[in-house]
Amino acid sequence: MKEPHLTPRLQCLTDCVPSGARLADVGTDHAYLPAALLLRGRIAHAIASDINAGPLARARRTAREYGLDPSAVEFRLCAGLEGVAPEECDTVVIAGMGGETMIGILAAAPWTRDGAHLLLLQPMTKLAELRAWLAGNGYRIARERIVRERGAHYVVMTAAGGAQALSPADCFAGAAFGGDPLYGEYLDELEGKLNAARAGLARAQRADREARIAETDALLRALAKKREEWEHDDGH
Repeated sequence: MKEPHLTPRLQCLTDCVPSGARLADVGTDHAYLPAALLLRGRIAHAIASDINAGPLARARRTAREYGLDPSAVEFRLCAGLEGVAPEECDTVVIAGMGGETMIGILAAAPWTRDGAHLLLLQPMTKLAELRAWLAGNGYRIARERIVRERGAHYVVMTAAGGAQALSPADCFAGAAFGGDPLYGEYLDELEGKLNAARAGLARAQRADREARIAETDALLRALAKKREEWEHDDGH
């Protein structure tokens, strides 16, 4: 059976979608994710939405190319979830956009934190800000997965309505990776960024330099502790 080619990020998201889910794919672009799920019989129906007409036209072409049942996928031209009703889905995928954009989409759709909807989020930027916002606005991150694609690391978050308290280190480096085999590499990347930032602060002439250096050092210590916990969980 012919299927669309999925990048590692899309494959991870596909793996996270529960069997039988009623899916809303926000910012669907080519609609490869709902197409793959429908072709595999994992879901029976999907809503593919995008804010721009061009990507939605590509999504329709994908549906025709792979012979999807016209009744199995609906296309919605809308910003975020504005064109999707809560009762139409139980799983929402938002991927391939900045964390600040995701915050805007979720803030405009408070029903996503009702506990009846599963969120699969793959932010390209502002991960710390997104984690902090989720924890502060009635969501709980249940699990995070790391995907390596073209030499870069990407994070897929599974979240839903709930209570969660996150420390600054949790926001920066995540709190739900468990024994993810790529977490060590991810921590290496984050520590490299922190060390570079610290070096820049040491050279800077600014009134808050010492306070910022102290914050950075505290984060580095917290990341070292996370590494120890990960190595214990991962059996190292």
